[in-house]
Amino acid sequence: MENLCEKCWYNTYDEDSEEYFCDLLLDEDEYVRLMQEKNKTCKYFRPDNGEYEIVRRQN
Repeated sequence: MENLCEKCWYNTYDEDSEEYFCDLLLDEDEYVRLMQEKNKTCKYFRPDNGEYEIVRRQN
């Protein structure tokens, strides 16, 4: 799941802690379930195609 997180829309950099984290709004139960699932793909994964993704859809 680490490789998916690096390419995910919800992966956000925090300048204070100098770390990346998942910015998806989950309740505590959902977060625990997500972290306990090993070798499964994240059902919330949304690929980050860069800032030009919206432009590609408009054309």
